Amino acid sequence: MDYPVILATLLILSCAGFYLGRRRAIVASGGSLRALHSLPSYYGFYIAVWAGVPALILFLVWIAAQNSVIDHLVQAALPDPLRALAPDRKALLMADIRNIATGNVVRAQPDAAVAAAAEHYKRLAELSRWMLVAAMLLLTSLGTFVAYRRIDPAMRARNAVERAARWFLIVCSTIAVFATIGIILSLLFEALRFFDRVPVGEFLFGLRWSPQEALRADQVGSSGSFGAVPVFTGTLLITAIAMLVAGPVGLFAAIYLSEYASPRVRNWVKPVMEVLAGIPTVVYGFFAALTVAPFIRDLGLSLGLDTASESALAAGLVMGVMIIPYVSSLADDVINAVPQSLRDGAYGLGATRSEAVRHVVIPAALPGIVGALLLGVSRAVGETMIVVMAAGLSAKLTANPLDNVTTVTVQIVTLLVGDQEFDSAKTLSAFALGLVLFVVTLGLNVIALRVVQKYREKYD
Repeated sequence: MDYPVILATLLILSCAGFYLGRRRAIVASGGSLRALHSLPSYYGFYIAVWAGVPALILFLVWIAAQNSVIDHLVQAALPDPLRALAPDRKALLMADIRNIATGNVVRAQPDAAVAAAAEHYKRLAELSRWMLVAAMLLLTSLGTFVAYRRIDPAMRARNAVERAARWFLIVCSTIAVFATIGIILSLLFEALRFFDRVPVGEFLFGLRWSPQEALRADQVGSSGSFGAVPVFTGTLLITAIAMLVAGPVGLFAAIYLSEYASPRVRNWVKPVMEVLAGIPTVVYGFFAALTVAPFIRDLGLSLGLDTASESALAAGLVMGVMIIPYVSSLADDVINAVPQSLRDGAYGLGATRSEAVRHVVIPAALPGIVGALLLGVSRAVGETMIVVMAAGLSAKLTANPLDNVTTVTVQIVTLLVGDQEFDSAKTLSAFALGLVLFVVTLGLNVIALRVVQKYREKYD
């Protein structure tokens, strides 16, 4: 039985427990629902929780420990020569055994001992799966029985269900926090390994980026320069171009939809604009590479300008179009949150609609608008596909928008692919770039939140 089937069966049994608990509560009330402490649905959820949650926890724990236990049992059954292998050789052997057992054959004719171990692994995995099914069914049945026996009209089912929901939310929040901490620690650990080889000052203030290290002593064309200023400059250049497009267009669109458009026009235009946010970035990249970049190149050449086939201007323009829905939607929500009494007061003093927007609405919504723009900057800084396809990979220290540049995210992708060793300075530099990018985007988000929180109460 596959794991999706097991989970689907558990969901069905939990739903059956819900209807069983609801029916039990109705019967126990004697036909008068007012005699129940909680609504009948809470009694159903009570049994559903007891039927599903313990079995689900068992499932997660079992899956987490299953592979380690099976690997240990398989290794214990290996012949002595195979058990005596070095740890790295044994890890490769176990990978072969797992692949053969799951059908991903990595050897045309595996050794007899390896084939026997793969068959043993397959039997243990199947046995583990059926043992898991039996244990989950037993736990589900026991939980349903215990919860069913506890149901009576005086039972506080709503309190129990809400307490379970609160613990579920706490667990989810804890997972999110620890996942964030894990991401930060992984970036920091690898970045510190990089800074052990390359000084922090050289990385942050160096003017040449060419992270090519030699794989062998006689290799040529390897410079090993890790000055990240050109990468940061390209990122800022493309981000500035994108925000010059997304900022005004998104803000003016939000003002029109909030203050000037009729409800009918707003109901049509706003969803159409937000469709842009759902388009995959690779589609924007194709549009930039096949349409915008050639157009800018031909236009620049016709004007006598030295224009690259891939330019920061092409990537920035398309990225700005992609960010318009983010800025517009956030700014629209902020402008709509301005109290109507402020507009009415401006109209009562004889202001026109445009004057009310300029002198009252925009100043009142300015903190939220600044926050929207900063979040748009964070979105632009983290974009990758459009830059890869439309701006190129050259790390140049230039402010010319018609030249090809690169960004931090593009370099991270480039550095983590290829045949370089993982512990080389070239690969580890990706984590240093990622750490800087994380700090920058985190700082922008914090500034945006602080601006909104500091000035929000002025206009409540």
